[in-house]
Amino acid sequence: MDCPQAPIRLVLVDDQVLLRSSLSRVFASEPDFELVGECATGKEAAELLSRAPADVALLSFDAFSSDALRAEHHGKFLLIAGSAHAREYAHALRLGASGIFLRSESVPRLLTAARAVAHGEVWIDPHVVQLLADRYEKPGPELSERERKVLEGIVAGLSNRKIGEGLSLSEGSVKAVVQQLFEKNGVRTRSQLVRIAMQSSDCRD
Repeated sequence: MDCPQAPIRLVLVDDQVLLRSSLSRVFASEPDFELVGECATGKEAAELLSRAPADVALLSFDAFSSDALRAEHHGKFLLIAGSAHAREYAHALRLGASGIFLRSESVPRLLTAARAVAHGEVWIDPHVVQLLADRYEKPGPELSERERKVLEGIVAGLSNRKIGEGLSLSEGSVKAVVQQLFEKNGVRTRSQLVRIAMQSSDCRD
């Protein structure tokens, strides 16, 4: 008999009380989430997490700027963003964010994003991906056309299966290309690969 999976421990950090209250009710109603707590600032979140660690911190850009929070939280960060410049999105990814979710998106997509980030995936809203693609060039290691397309899919938060469907490749073939990208960039996870891609980006004026 399979053991039940532990719930995803989540902390909410945002200075908008109404938004926090609404999201608290949403996540509390999901059986695979456990709400550790909620607070308004990164400093408060750092104190909360020192007592009750979480798997995912769901927070605003302002809260993510807290050095104390980033030092205290050893789980994943999913940022909720309004509108921001490409530089800010890229900077957040460099600092360790695993996901960027736009406030204009739906609650079901937020739940999907939180689950994906909790399980080690990268979630970047397609609008943010496009904004980064429009404003950044990525020199990095030399990539083949297939590697470049697979990397674009990873940055977009797609699974190997979804990437394969878009490129007419088997899931196994995509997995092999992902491994090649790991080796070329000296990383072991998709999150690290996305951050490397952002870190090697040069912003075009």
